[in-house]
Amino acid sequence: MPDATFEPSRNPMPKRAGVGLKAEHYRTIMETSPDMGFFEVHAENYMGAGGPPHRYLSAISERYPLSLHGVGLSIGADRPLDEDHLARLRQLIDRYSPALFSEHLAWSSHDVGFLNDLLPLPYTDETLARVVEHIDQVQDALGRQMLLENPSTYLAFTESTWLETEFIAEIARRTGCGLLLDVNNVHVACTNQIWDPIAYLDAYPLSHVREIHLAGFAPDTDEEGRPLLIDAHDRPVEAIVWDLFAHVIERIGAVPTLIEWDANVPGWPTLKAEAERAERVMADVVGIRGRAHAPAHAH
Repeated sequence: MPDATFEPSRNPMPKRAGVGLKAEHYRTIMETSPDMGFFEVHAENYMGAGGPPHRYLSAISERYPLSLHGVGLSIGADRPLDEDHLARLRQLIDRYSPALFSEHLAWSSHDVGFLNDLLPLPYTDETLARVVEHIDQVQDALGRQMLLENPSTYLAFTESTWLETEFIAEIARRTGCGLLLDVNNVHVACTNQIWDPIAYLDAYPLSHVREIHLAGFAPDTDEEGRPLLIDAHDRPVEAIVWDLFAHVIERIGAVPTLIEWDANVPGWPTLKAEAERAERVMADVVGIRGRAHAPAHAH
């Protein structure tokens, strides 16, 4: 499905920062109408028929753009996609008309059912063909483009024959999907696998990026005492991730950017401040880039 595009959303996505919509913040958002670019929700949390979550999400979706983020399609699984899950996803998209929809380059299902983790894939021709087939199926079923998120990895598969950046670029080329660039995942994977994060980002197919994720990581060490980072989503964004984010914005300009904070969720002011920092970085970098490319005045 090359060059796949969205149906128009009720609220188009601005090139601003947003945050994950959490139940503990529903009332604050409804009562104060904060100046926020967008909200993102996990699709699987809203696949029930009704109740308070849907009442709040319906009201918020009338005021703000939504990004719908899936965690259960298991795009990389060596088995067919779950047709019932895909149908529920289509119903949710039809109901809320999100501006963006994304999923992970990972697998989470097996013959025994669904697992709790998003697991990495070997980058082989066989895996590539399977992922492309599944993304084509998703985009055909939903009638719109899907964004694919790069993984946070902790090890590499010896059978991989593609570099991760080239693998992702080829998926985008074959399917027309967009990309969700998780900058924290880049830092986590590059630290754990001793890659250069700037080289990774410079090799990444940035022209396909439609959304960015920023999050906090938990430092640890492996059995040999080497640094090991965990994609924790339970703390503020670290300085190194802000720096990598600025590097990306320097390359491609402002992009819808999500602060991902899913555990130990802070009070609303803290979360909002993280989003405001992302907007300041984008404004500063884009402003500097604009001045650098401005024509010199004649004297």
